[in-house]
Amino acid sequence: MSLARLKEALDRAVTQGLLRVNVAREVTVPCRARKAERGVRKAVPPWSVAEVRAFVRAIEGDRLQAPFLLALMGLRPAEVCGLLWADVDLGEATMSITNTRTVVGNDIVVEKDAKSLAGERQLPLPAPVVAVLTAFRDAQAVEKTAAGHGYEDSGYLLVDARGRALNGRQLRERAYKVMDRSGLRRVRLYDARASCLTYLANHGVPDHLLARWAGHADARTTKRWYVKPDVEDLRPAADTWGGLAGGSAPVHEENVRCGSVNG
Repeated sequence: MSLARLKEALDRAVTQGLLRVNVAREVTVPCRARKAERGVRKAVPPWSVAEVRAFVRAIEGDRLQAPFLLALMGLRPAEVCGLLWADVDLGEATMSITNTRTVVGNDIVVEKDAKSLAGERQLPLPAPVVAVLTAFRDAQAVEKTAAGHGYEDSGYLLVDARGRALNGRQLRERAYKVMDRSGLRRVRLYDARASCLTYLANHGVPDHLLARWAGHADARTTKRWYVKPDVEDLRPAADTWGGLAGGSAPVHEENVRCGSVNG
């Protein structure tokens, strides 16, 4: 990933005329070094479908159920934190991703535009998410009345009971508490992007729409870094192979063979 970022930065420098050539373009990481790194830093796989569904059940009734569902939709945590109510149209069931709030050093919040031009996107909201967002908005109205003048009307969607904007660290810590309480394996909320995008890819969402959903300019980025099928995702392939070894060919294969014989 570091090498990929370096190549991208140097490509931009070449485009801007700061460099004549990207000297990192032909650099590759040797297989031996890749294996050594995997041995030292064992990657934590994203949640399976079953684990995502268990988390969805665990957050029912939680005050932050709506932001958690947005993370499960594949939004980056910084995008969830930067989302404004003005960016959400519950009537049209859409939201616009234009703003991010990132935590630097666990306490400094940096607010800026979306990660890239592709990151600025409009997404449709599934009906269950619309329902939970509506309830969250109504709950915040009640909290605002109860807090009176002490309420900070920041306009952000992710706020505490006094209207103060929450950051990514606070969202992550709250999520970990839910995971621990429900006995779920700890994963980063950012890794929910991989769970979401893998599920969408496995269920036939075309590459160009998958990239648009993720906020990527290049579908290859989405497929390379975020589509991570696990063994259960491969189960249909195993079932299909069973037809090859089991002696019972699918109907369309029988028809092809019969057609060849008759011809």
